[in-house]
Amino acid sequence: MSASAQNQASQPTSTPTETVKLIDKINNKQTLLVGTMGTYAPFTYHETDGKLTGYDVEVTRAVAEKLGVQVEFKETPWDAMMAGLKGGRFDIVANQVALTSPERQAMFDKAEPYSWSGKMIVARADHAPIAKIEDIKGVKTAVMLASNYDEVAKQMGADLVHTDTMAQGLLLVQQKRADITLNDELSLLDYLKKNPDSGLKEVWRTPSAEKLGAGLVINKNEPEALAKINEAMAELKADGTLKKLGEQFFGEDVSLH
Repeated sequence: MSASAQNQASQPTSTPTETVKLIDKINNKQTLLVGTMGTYAPFTYHETDGKLTGYDVEVTRAVAEKLGVQVEFKETPWDAMMAGLKGGRFDIVANQVALTSPERQAMFDKAEPYSWSGKMIVARADHAPIAKIEDIKGVKTAVMLASNYDEVAKQMGADLVHTDTMAQGLLLVQQKRADITLNDELSLLDYLKKNPDSGLKEVWRTPSAEKLGAGLVINKNEPEALAKINEAMAELKADGTLKKLGEQFFGEDVSLH
């Protein structure tokens, strides 16, 4: 046997590190690693002093407090987040995940939703309410180019005015270059709360039965951990914490469905 072969033979055989189950980390009061973007206000973003905050972030901290554990947020781009969860870089993802695709549902579990959202239409303050989404047919509607809202408005026969951002759409309505703008309900609620003198108002939003719920997401096959997170979320709803956080970030309780 050569010297190199002897050296190789004498080395201890390494075995793959086994992933620690989330329920064990919770029961042993270990710090949980949470994947989030940190650039998606008002859900996960940095204040001017650098502190990470946002509705999803604060809900996660409140859940951790109920569980008696600490959390460490790991900021990552959206397109790498779910792969990071699957690969064990995170224990939880908190980033407005609705988990709607069958592929993701096969790999992950979502806890009880902490927010519900759909589409919202915003118009100038003197605009009449809109009874149903179909009523935007022929109406000059500002939507982000190639977004889901662009597709919906196109299907409804709206007179499209394309923008690059939600903020541009709101500005076009203020300038009377569009009559309405269609975008995400929670994002628009955040805008209206922060800009009470904008001259804009909500005129329609998705009916409750059609809204999607966002929740904390964990890897599949962790039923005990999921149950503990759901229990904590139920306590936060019962004691008014979710209502308080919703009002803080959006001006209303967005945990209701």
